[in-house]
Amino acid sequence: MAATESSIVLASASPRRSELLELAAVRFRVAAADIPEEPLPGEEAVAHALRLAEEKARAAAERETDGRYFIGADTIVVLNGRIMGKPVDENDAVRMLTELSGKEHEVVTAYAVLDKQSNVCIKRAVRTEVVFKPLSQQEIADYVKTGCPMDKAGAYAIQGGAAHFVREIHGSYTNVVGLPTCELVETLHTIGAWPQEEQP
Repeated sequence: MAATESSIVLASASPRRSELLELAAVRFRVAAADIPEEPLPGEEAVAHALRLAEEKARAAAERETDGRYFIGADTIVVLNGRIMGKPVDENDAVRMLTELSGKEHEVVTAYAVLDKQSNVCIKRAVRTEVVFKPLSQQEIADYVKTGCPMDKAGAYAIQGGAAHFVREIHGSYTNVVGLPTCELVETLHTIGAWPQEEQP
């Protein structure tokens, strides 16, 4: 089956994820899925991200009448085993960035590719280690004032105003942006959503 724009659906409103897929020359359309993102009691970080990725893919697939392959994704920041989601307000963003200052943390992006026709779902979680330099309270306050942290896991965007916070990165850069492009494209090949002979 040819991978047309209507056959691959990204269940995310994130412009960053769309841009990464576009850079990989994947033909797709967007049908965002809005689901509760709170962790379940006792839910481990990676299991949490994997569950949300699949739930987003399935929610979009159930709602949409067009499309066969649905991509769901969820990105979390993990510090000392604790999930850091999106900040609820500016004070929460300041708290998160203060905790991350001068420390190593892990960014986990889980994705799920659901074949609506066969109900096959391939899931994977990719981990990247990120090290922040020590941040001054002024740096944190200035960044929070930009509004950029408010819809980002861990209250920062590596591709945006927080790029100079990052001292080291070990692993996939696109994973930290919000979608591990290399791994996802391999999964699209595996599930048949984007046969390799169709690549430009």
